[in-house]
Amino acid sequence: MQAEEKTLLVEKESLETSERSLKVIIADFIADGLEPERQVLGPLVQVEACNASREEELTGRVEDADAIVLYQYLYLSRKTIERLTRCRVIVCCGVGFDNVDRDSARQRDIPVVNVPDYGSEEVADSAIGLTLALARGIASLNARLQAGQYPWDYTQVAPLRRLRGRVFAIVGLGRIGTATALRAKALGMDVCFFDPYKPDGYDKALGIRRVERLEELLEQAFVVSLHCPLTPETHHMIDAASLSHLPGGTYLINTARGAVVDTTIIPDAIASGRLAGAGIDVLEAEPPEPDHALIEAWRNPAHPAHYRVILNPHSAFYCEEGLKDLRTKGAEACRRALLGLPLRNIVN
Repeated sequence: MQAEEKTLLVEKESLETSERSLKVIIADFIADGLEPERQVLGPLVQVEACNASREEELTGRVEDADAIVLYQYLYLSRKTIERLTRCRVIVCCGVGFDNVDRDSARQRDIPVVNVPDYGSEEVADSAIGLTLALARGIASLNARLQAGQYPWDYTQVAPLRRLRGRVFAIVGLGRIGTATALRAKALGMDVCFFDPYKPDGYDKALGIRRVERLEELLEQAFVVSLHCPLTPETHHMIDAASLSHLPGGTYLINTARGAVVDTTIIPDAIASGRLAGAGIDVLEAEPPEPDHALIEAWRNPAHPAHYRVILNPHSAFYCEEGLKDLRTKGAEACRRALLGLPLRNIVN
């Protein structure tokens, strides 16, 4: 018998001899037939989707779960975690893990894991796509012409600057930051990064530059692309004070976490010329309130931000293949916990 077949047999026997039915709850976002999850977990595990949009909607549904899978659409707080009676793992299906009270989970001996290796290509592609759409005038020209503005030529977005040789500044050189750096380098840009937690040598291995301070990064940036997690240290890392270090005419790209940027300052930064444009895939509150300063400026044809801001609904991660990878990897993390196997990517 092959080693893989033996492993599957042991797993099947472990689940079959369990004293009770095992239960995995998909808390939010997913509300279909759960085929990817069922394929991984098998018929001996009960899989349910709550499709909740608020934490309160989980009451009475998750208390007896053996594993909980959480996407990015609600927060799992102490009040819910304290009600869990047999949970073996909370899986944050994504790179970010700021939507779980990890300290409370640790106090209950519940490991929290994330899925850091899905969608790296898609998010990096989106960061570069937003850069090109803004810096090459693609989105602005299309919108202006669609609105019936003339003349029918390039002058509506003049002046644009050549990308080659200009500084592409990355905050956070993790998996996605690295993938983005390689793409920007392929465009001929001068790639540099700020990441105080990255060991030495990655700049040499990738052929890019490292800077020691965020201010030093911003002072030379033509494009600033954010790829850091949301922590107390990075909350509103990009604010009015940090933008004051930009040389002017800079493009801001955020495909990381919404609260890394104080987006209320973007309209004024564009109106003043400090920012040439912004590509924002993530916001602090999703969906945003209609009276949010950025939303109002983005929707107002009379405001300079109207043609210089691109907003996406937290979609940079998405492609069909990537979404299936994410769901499969999340289910695999649950299976490891149910079988008592060592867990990967523990974040608490």
